[in-house]
Amino acid sequence: MMVIQVAAGLIYRDGRYLIARRKPDAHLGGFWEFPGGKREPGETLEACLHRELFEELNVRIAGPRPYRVVRHTYPEKTVELHFFHCAIETGEAQPMDGTELRWVLPDELAQFQFPPADEVILEALRRDAGRSLS
Repeated sequence: MMVIQVAAGLIYRDGRYLIARRKPDAHLGGFWEFPGGKREPGETLEACLHRELFEELNVRIAGPRPYRVVRHTYPEKTVELHFFHCAIETGEAQPMDGTELRWVLPDELAQFQFPPADEVILEALRRDAGRSLS
């Protein structure tokens, strides 16, 4: 089975993370996720993250730092999610494709329905919430 590589941004500001709701017609539509997208052939994961966040949110990010890699197999595909801590350098996040965005505290993440692949990250973020991210 082919593995789909995805870069996702853990965009952090004022103690909150930016999350986006998946479009209803997408795989896992209606679930919440950390913004990002699929890596194109020949593209680095960092370049993918910069491109996707600009396309989806109209922002430029500073210094993506690798956080965790999660591999998850769904019945129809396997995804390898590469999560990066990052901050918005220029622009104000706005959903370019009409999706819903929210800034949420780490302990509020449990109130949102995320895809099963994200559970490991959600747990890690809750655990790390008391520590400095700088």
